[in-house]
Amino acid sequence: MTETEHTVFIFSSNDELMDSHRQQVKSIVEEVGYTVTSKSQNADLIISIGGDGAFLQAARKTSFNSNAIYIGISTSNDKYLYVDFNINDLLTFKSAIMAPSFDVRKYPVLEVKINDEMVYYCLNELSIRSSIIKTIKMNIVIDDLYFERFNGDGLIISTPTGSTGYSKSLQGAVIDPKLRAFQLTELASVNNNNFRTIGSPMLFNEDRVLTLKMNKGEKFYPIIGLDNEALSVRNIDQIKAKLSSKSIQTLRLNDNSFFQKLQRNFL
Repeated sequence: MTETEHTVFIFSSNDELMDSHRQQVKSIVEEVGYTVTSKSQNADLIISIGGDGAFLQAARKTSFNSNAIYIGISTSNDKYLYVDFNINDLLTFKSAIMAPSFDVRKYPVLEVKINDEMVYYCLNELSIRSSIIKTIKMNIVIDDLYFERFNGDGLIISTPTGSTGYSKSLQGAVIDPKLRAFQLTELASVNNNNFRTIGSPMLFNEDRVLTLKMNKGEKFYPIIGLDNEALSVRNIDQIKAKLSSKSIQTLRLNDNSFFQKLQRNFL
C-alpha cells in the first residue's frame, strides 16, 4: 500500500485477450491501494494497454488531459516511442507507480483548427492529402505572411515526437521533444515554372501559427489525418496549426530517455 492516493483509468481495445491484460493491470493498481475508475475525467493516472497506436487513442479518448500522467503498457516485445512498460514485467510497472514521486516527461501537443470553428489535437502529426488521385493545392501562410503556394500530394505537420514517424520517412528532421517546436514537411511537391515551394522541411517555434488555405476551385475535399485517425470534413476553407498549451505527461523510467528510445527503434 502507498500513502499517496491516485485514481486510475485503464484504456484498451475490447477483446478477450485485452480484457485479460486489463484485469492483470487492474489487480496490481488495486493491490497498491489506488482506485480504478470508468470515467477518465476523474483520473490522474491514465494507462493504455497496447502499442503506440493504443497510446495515441488513449490520449485522444481522454481529451489530451494535461493534468493526468499517461502510462503505456505494451503487450508485445516490439519497441515503442510512447510505451515504457511491458505486460510480461508488471513488477517494474508496480514499482514505478508505487514511487513516492513520479519522474515525468512532457510531450508537446499540436492544436488544429478547421475553418476557425472545429478544434482538434494531435500528439504525433496532422496530415493533409487529396481524397482522390490528384494533387492538392493550398496557400501556406506563416503568421500573417503569405509564404508560398503548394501543389503536391500533401503536407505533414508534426510535433517533436511525431517527427520520428511519417515526417522522418519524408526526410524530415528528428526534433528533441524538449524543444517546443513543430515541423512542416512536404509530400511529393510539384516544382516547375508554375509552382515553386521551399522544397525542404521547415521548423517553427511555439509562437508561430501556420495557416493552410485551400484552393476553392477544387471539387474534392482533402483527407485530414489526426495521428492514427482519419477525419473527413467537407467544405474546408482553411486549416490553422500551432502548438497547444496542452502537453502530455508520461511516467518516465530511468535509462529510457527519448534518445535511448530512438536508438532502440532505429539503430
